[in-house]
Amino acid sequence: MTRNLGQIDRIARIALGGLMILLAAMGTIGIWGYLGVIFVGTAFFSFCPIYRAFGLKSCQDC
Repeated sequence: MTRNLGQIDRIARIALGGLMILLAAMGTIGIWGYLGVIFVGTAFFSFCPIYRAFGLKSCQDC
């Protein structure tokens, strides 16, 4: 796996994913909110398989 996520993209994914998980745990948005784990996981590994499929990169040094 080569990196394809930049710093801003990673921060946004952690924030959005964390918010989705929190809202799901509180019962506000239902079980679908646990999909936020995917956002947090891709941010942790700095790799998004969808970006790779489309040949995208959001980082300058990779």
